[in-house]
Amino acid sequence: MIYNIFAETQLEGALDRSADILSGVADTLFNAKSLMTLLIALIVSALVGRLIASVLRRFAHSLSRRADKSQDLKEVNRLRRVETMTVLTIALIRMLLVVLALYFWWAYSHPNQQPTALIGASAIVIIIASATIGPILRDLAYGGVMMAEHWFGVGDHVKIEPFADMEGVVERVTLRSTQIRGLSGELIWVNNQNIQGVRISPKGVRTMAIDIFVNDLKQGLKLIELTNERLPIGQLLVIKPLKIMSENVVGNNLWHIVAVAETAPGREWLLQDYATNAMKEIDEDGKNKVLQTDPIARFADADAEARYARTIQNARKSPLQRRGLPLPEVIAKQLGGAVIKNQTKRRANKKSS
Repeated sequence: MIYNIFAETQLEGALDRSADILSGVADTLFNAKSLMTLLIALIVSALVGRLIASVLRRFAHSLSRRADKSQDLKEVNRLRRVETMTVLTIALIRMLLVVLALYFWWAYSHPNQQPTALIGASAIVIIIASATIGPILRDLAYGGVMMAEHWFGVGDHVKIEPFADMEGVVERVTLRSTQIRGLSGELIWVNNQNIQGVRISPKGVRTMAIDIFVNDLKQGLKLIELTNERLPIGQLLVIKPLKIMSENVVGNNLWHIVAVAETAPGREWLLQDYATNAMKEIDEDGKNKVLQTDPIARFADADAEARYARTIQNARKSPLQRRGLPLPEVIAKQLGGAVIKNQTKRRANKKSS
């Protein structure tokens, strides 16, 4: 009985203290002076943030112009990384200014409170608003990881996974979201937490090769020239027309011609479909058909080919060769040579005896 009375007394005391705390927080937070101070602090932080952002954006635009003028790919990538970090700095500074404004408001409205009170109040606010700011915090976490690992930068052409048709040039990056511009001119905003993977075009173009097999080399080269006349040239179309890369004899009256062209990302169909169909139409309209098979369109990135060639070459090596040990064929040849030498010596010794 006494224990129950003591427990009830303790519970009532705790409830009274909680009510007093909540009442004090409400009185200090929702009075006219406190709200006016908070509003002024946020307005000042927004104005200062906008001023700093305008200066940093001008700097970012100057970096963008320098990157566009540079012919060195390494220099372009370096300038793009600096531009991306500048854009991220704008978001970080604005966030820091908001935090400072809140701290100033609390310190001004509660001059007699201890710093720990601010921590306690912040914890209460976070607990209450966790359902609202949870997605934003996840966006910030994902964005911070992507930027720390340099997934992509401003000016890169990207394709965002798992969205099949979401691709374009990155125009703006923040810790919360990413803005890209598609080939059709539309602006696409993506929350960073929804980005599961990114495909990047390192050079900003797609290099395609077309292989043709012809029975007349001169007419085959002429076929490439006539096809180029029908290709639409432009920065968002075919950037560079077909250029002859190799011409080899592969059989009796049979030549293999390889021509390479560049297109904007997303416009590969101009070479895969349109150019190959144009070749077949030109060949059919001519007096003598020179194409022995249908044209073959394929990707022809030099860096990718070099990487794959090295991988295939290493994969075809024997495990012994990878470890630096002699192959069985080499050992067999060495043993065979030793046997032959011994047999020769025996014959010489017999003759001498």
